[in-house]
Amino acid sequence: MADRNVLGGPLEPCGTDPVTGFYRDGCCSTGPEDVGSHTVCAVMTQEFLAHQVGVGNDLVTPLPVYSFPGLVPGDRWCVVAVRWLQAHLDGAAAPVVLASTHERALEVIPLDVLASYAADVPADPSSLEA
Repeated sequence: MADRNVLGGPLEPCGTDPVTGFYRDGCCSTGPEDVGSHTVCAVMTQEFLAHQVGVGNDLVTPLPVYSFPGLVPGDRWCVVAVRWLQAHLDGAAAPVVLASTHERALEVIPLDVLASYAADVPADPSSLEA
């Protein structure tokens, strides 16, 4: 069965420059080996990146050994659902691309919370109602 997004549709790509996703396929696909649940497609902001560094999740510093270039504001990245929720609770959440956020994110974050940070608005906004 194909991966689904939080709106119930097919999971759309999150980002390819840099290439994101647990499987580095550009999508927030997940599976049993993704114990962190890298399922939220977030658009990086300076505030979110600074928050992540502050909680020990440095997304800014390049790590060439892992082919990780380091992120800058505007990059799209599949982030761990619990980390995004932590940023939300701390007032530093990044915008979310709902069509590219895996439905498993809903195991951690309610749809109405994700929708309040939507960077994409579907043609039928009633689908955002939970």
